[in-house]
Amino acid sequence: MARSCCDIRLLLIVAAAAFIFIQVRLFTTQSEYADRLAAAVESENQCTTQMRLLIDQISIQQGKLVSLEEEKRHKDEECAQLKALVRELERKGLNSLIKNNKVPVAAVVIMACNRRDYLERTVESILKYHSPVASKFPLFISQDGTNQAVKDKALSYNQITYMQHLDFEPVHPERPGEILAYYKIARHYKWALDALFNKHNFNRVIILEDDMEIAPDFFDYFEATASILDKDETIMAVSSWNDNGQVQFVHDSKTLYRSDFFPGLGWMLTKSIWNELSPKWPKAYWDDWLRLKEVHQDRQFIRPEICRTYNFGEHGSSMGQFFKQYLESIKLNDARIDWKSMDLSYLMEDKFLNHFAKLVSDAKLVTGPDFVLKASNINGDIKIKYRDQQEFEIVARQFGIFEEWKDGIPRTSYKGVVVFRYKSPKRIFLVGPNSLQQLGIKDL
Repeated sequence: MARSCCDIRLLLIVAAAAFIFIQVRLFTTQSEYADRLAAAVESENQCTTQMRLLIDQISIQQGKLVSLEEEKRHKDEECAQLKALVRELERKGLNSLIKNNKVPVAAVVIMACNRRDYLERTVESILKYHSPVASKFPLFISQDGTNQAVKDKALSYNQITYMQHLDFEPVHPERPGEILAYYKIARHYKWALDALFNKHNFNRVIILEDDMEIAPDFFDYFEATASILDKDETIMAVSSWNDNGQVQFVHDSKTLYRSDFFPGLGWMLTKSIWNELSPKWPKAYWDDWLRLKEVHQDRQFIRPEICRTYNFGEHGSSMGQFFKQYLESIKLNDARIDWKSMDLSYLMEDKFLNHFAKLVSDAKLVTGPDFVLKASNINGDIKIKYRDQQEFEIVARQFGIFEEWKDGIPRTSYKGVVVFRYKSPKRIFLVGPNSLQQLGIKDL
């Protein structure tokens, strides 16, 4: 009996030892498998990371490849356009045109982009009066961009040389919410004027836009004023535009004025002026920039009483600003003026100051609230004094002329004086707080 108990204990000890041995082996095996599994997971993670890096590198290379392909496409397109332009210049014989008249009065450039119908209307207006003066005023169309309809229309005119501005650089506006088109327009103007003055070596250039009609005496007007522009260094440009040129505010087709306010909308400048402006040309809003005193440096602009251009551009980058209120009723001169027989020396700085001062001095002073009624009941020219911008706007609003100021002066003003007619030949002079002193007139 005792032997049996001993045998059982021995068996139990052997079984326990075997069990322990098996558990140790199982634990060792599980640990090995766990280590192998961890190593496998780590290896898989490394493979995944390397794969992602490889995918990123492939994406970057693909992006670069697409960018290079796009750049190549632009370069190919630009090269094709330039080749077409060279062929077009050769076909139209620009060189022979300039040789026939060694010193043209001015090149005339029409700035265009994507308005085919507007361009056609503008060109047809110009061609009505251009033939007799073709050698004096070589015509150009400068297109910004690749609108094919505009290009085809421009190339259809044998009398006009085509230029194309291709600019694929992205626009970075200086302030959020700005209209990007104004940046592109500024780039286009600089490119076109650089080309006309520096490449084609014109002495003067007249800038038109693709939404303008011209008057019958447009070319004669600019030919007559070109000599004044050359002689008088205090004149920065000659314009064909009067902001207050609505039919009820004008009367005399022969009358011209000096103005401290840049009118734009059909204007002529010289190469020397452009050489000054080109290096500092603004990124956008070039017309407002030209109205800054630090830019024009107290130089002035010649403008007519009755406009020699009509702006019909209700739709465009400015979205028809002022069109219904001011532009639609502008009077385009329809009288043939013999500018060659006219003496324009009164526009020279010293003479004009005395000439204009006498007009203002002779005008009758009107005071009181209802200026329009009083102006209607007085024969002859009148003058109305204003103390500041707010008071000017009140008076301007009564008559219906432009109220807007730029860089501290009202539109069309000379020495702070704004002059216009009012439903008759009589002149209305709105006289600023310092105007009489600047004109050399004793205060009233």
